[in-house]
Amino acid sequence: MTNQLTLKLIAASALLMGAGGAFGQHSHQPSHEASPYAGQQTREIKALSSTQTTDLLAGKGMELAKAAELNGYPGPMHTLELAAQLELSSEQKQASEVLMSRHKAEARELGAQLVEAERALDLAFSSRQIDAARLAAHTDRIGRLQALLRKSHLETHLQQTALLRPEQISRYAQLRGYTGSPDSFTPSSKHH
Repeated sequence: MTNQLTLKLIAASALLMGAGGAFGQHSHQPSHEASPYAGQQTREIKALSSTQTTDLLAGKGMELAKAAELNGYPGPMHTLELAAQLELSSEQKQASEVLMSRHKAEARELGAQLVEAERALDLAFSSRQIDAARLAAHTDRIGRLQALLRKSHLETHLQQTALLRPEQISRYAQLRGYTGSPDSFTPSSKHH
């Protein structure tokens, strides 16, 4: 009986080892799941979605000023949207409108340059006209434009904040949902 039990255990082990080997073979087969980039190869500019391109050309914020916005430095667009609640004076409103107009023009120009720089990089790759030196030139230009665009958005928040009184800045934070009380952002002289 011991021999029969031993033979059964050996047979069962062999079956399990064989099954394990079969399972192992399946786990080593390459995955055929699509890349998260699948479909993006048809984009006009591979690195930019159509929404990103449109937003850049329109001078939209694209979250580039979050460091300012979320640290108590209001932007002109939302300041103007909240003009009544912030009790902006006519001078503040006019200065905010001028600031917004000037900023939008600059952001659109920089956005257009950035789109063209990304288009040039894409073309260099698609035409196989790329090497290390050309790559460095393209990415340096794109990096400079990205920095200038972000700087423009952040500077606009600095300039807008300088147009507001401390209580307006606190009220802005409350109205935008960044604080439960109007005193949470206590502007200091660094804002002005």
